[in-house]
Amino acid sequence: MKEQMAFEKNVFNKTSRTDSEIAFFGGMTIVYKSSIDLFLYVVGSSYENELMLMSVLTCLFESLNHVLRKNVEKRWLLENMDGAFLVVDEIVDGGVILESDPQQVIQKVNFRADDSGLTEHSVAQVSRTS
Repeated sequence: MKEQMAFEKNVFNKTSRTDSEIAFFGGMTIVYKSSIDLFLYVVGSSYENELMLMSVLTCLFESLNHVLRKNVEKRWLLENMDGAFLVVDEIVDGGVILESDPQQVIQKVNFRADDSGLTEHSVAQVSRTS
């Protein structure tokens, strides 16, 4: 746990002060994006294709943007963590990329633009279809 916390702190310190979207740290390839008060990271081995990692990051950001009603910031993410976990679950599983198209992810977690948010009914539907 201490190693993970140190890694996360070092990654944040290295990436929070730059405008680039990619970093190499500790034998890892890291792509990242910031939005207001939130940093999103996708971390892969040094052998991972940066464009594929960036595709996953873009899918994550655009899917969260839809789920959070264009409010991709810490407060909204924390209040809608269940939807965020569903998004991540549709994109990757055990480090394997399953989907990189945000429209497919949104469709799979059963969100529509006119929905007011994640409901128990939509969670039940998603869990039955997964």
